[in-house]
Amino acid sequence: MRAERVLVVDDEPQVLRGLTAALEAAGYDVIGAGTAAGALEAAALRPPDAVVLDLRLPDGSGVEVCRRLREWSQAPVVVVSAVDEEDEKIAALDAGADDYVTKPYAVGELLARVRAALRRSAAPAGEPPTVGFGDVEVDLARREVTRAGERVHLTPREYGLLAQLARHPGRVLTHAALLGAVWGPEYRGETHYLRVYMANLRRKLEADPARPRHLVTETGVGYRLRA
Repeated sequence: MRAERVLVVDDEPQVLRGLTAALEAAGYDVIGAGTAAGALEAAALRPPDAVVLDLRLPDGSGVEVCRRLREWSQAPVVVVSAVDEEDEKIAALDAGADDYVTKPYAVGELLARVRAALRRSAAPAGEPPTVGFGDVEVDLARREVTRAGERVHLTPREYGLLAQLARHPGRVLTHAALLGAVWGPEYRGETHYLRVYMANLRRKLEADPARPRHLVTETGVGYRLRA
């Protein structure tokens, strides 16, 4: 059986060597690139199963690399970003990235994100009938939500927001993506809607709404369902 192939893109040779060693030790076939052009060429020559992509590259933006990859590849992309690159993180996620890790990061966390992204990409096509987290089950076919076996009443907007997160468990969904999907493209800047409706969902579905374990905020970026 072929080892899963991971393309690592980073312009710092020391970081590239370290990530390559860690991923190879975990059993992956690793290819590396230090530039945007090199990343696209490497991906075309040896299509990866997953990509770890730094957003700051000497000859271009990781956002553009992600956008170009999405023209032909569905391989999950985990972007790596410095804390002050929030706008670029959002742009990368909107361009098709699946997740992000903020610098400085623990290598173990990055490996876990890569494993999770590969699991999601290997899941059978089609929408799962139910998604569970904690004592909550979301039946996407029947549009029903239960908690500890009891049906939970959600407004259409609350259900729409939860369903979007449930269809992509573990993946960061940006504010713009959620607003566009649930309210419409003209609402993409109305992030206060999300705060209000997410607070309602947490109150109805989280054991401790003030410390949510499953409906998680990714500060400045969006939300994630931790199933």
